[in-house]
Amino acid sequence: MLGRLQVLCFLSSAKDDDAYVLSFEEIGQKIEELIAIGGTQILFQGGVHPKLKIEWYEDLVAWITEHYPMITIHGFSAIEIDYIAKISKISYKEVLQRLNAKGLFSIPGAGAEILSDRVRDVIAPKKLNADDWIQVHRDAHNVGIKSTATMMFGTVETDEEIIEHWERIRALQDETGGFRAFIMWSFQPDNTKLSQEHPEITKQSSNRYLRLLAVSRLYLDNFPNIQSSWVTQGSYIGQLALLFGANDLGSTMMEENVVAAAGARNRMNQEEMIQLISDIGEIPAKRDTAYNILETFEKESV
Repeated sequence: MLGRLQVLCFLSSAKDDDAYVLSFEEIGQKIEELIAIGGTQILFQGGVHPKLKIEWYEDLVAWITEHYPMITIHGFSAIEIDYIAKISKISYKEVLQRLNAKGLFSIPGAGAEILSDRVRDVIAPKKLNADDWIQVHRDAHNVGIKSTATMMFGTVETDEEIIEHWERIRALQDETGGFRAFIMWSFQPDNTKLSQEHPEITKQSSNRYLRLLAVSRLYLDNFPNIQSSWVTQGSYIGQLALLFGANDLGSTMMEENVVAAAGARNRMNQEEMIQLISDIGEIPAKRDTAYNILETFEKESV
């Protein structure tokens, strides 16, 4: 499949010298650019801000919904939901209910990393624990918000902990059916403090990525979609992933700040995606966030 178009915006970060909070008008400008190129969704992921409580996020979602009703809002990772709940002194469920009432459509699976607290204590000690990540997504599903599940491998995890991760999201999918897709990528070590502190961590091979992707397709038999991570793997491994179990090439991106900071600067436009999918004999299709097909690109008969 050809993914929907999206923009990745950082809403806020705390304390760092380069931290910033985008104004609603600045976000609106990005959405205008998105609409101009045929985009259907805006993906919000950002840092956590020590002063922004639930009311600010409600106002933001309501403002986008009012001014851009044609755009789907896919936003706020479990890390952000967890922090908003803590600073606002309310539950995960209330955060999600209130944002959903203002127009939040779905939430991304970011921040899962590896759902093992041993691993998380090493690579992400300030992020919520594995149980809480699962609970945020359970509560989202139970209030009618769909989500995705992710996995980042290639740090200090064992093979057994990778399987533990798959088992946890598979079990939640059996319980709620709320995950639309699984997305897996490898840790990008360049320019990271983690790789400096753990020199044994090296960049993962494309071979390992493809093998793990194939196993994830077998293990996660209750997930309707497996997405290829061309952003971290590059366009041709992203294409090859479609032959290893993935059925979704993902999205084009107007703006991406996370893996780019770690040295991965892969780019792809809609035409390139269509060509890559066609070249392996599949029919490209543009979808929305809910995986409804918006347009197909049939091959011309010869």
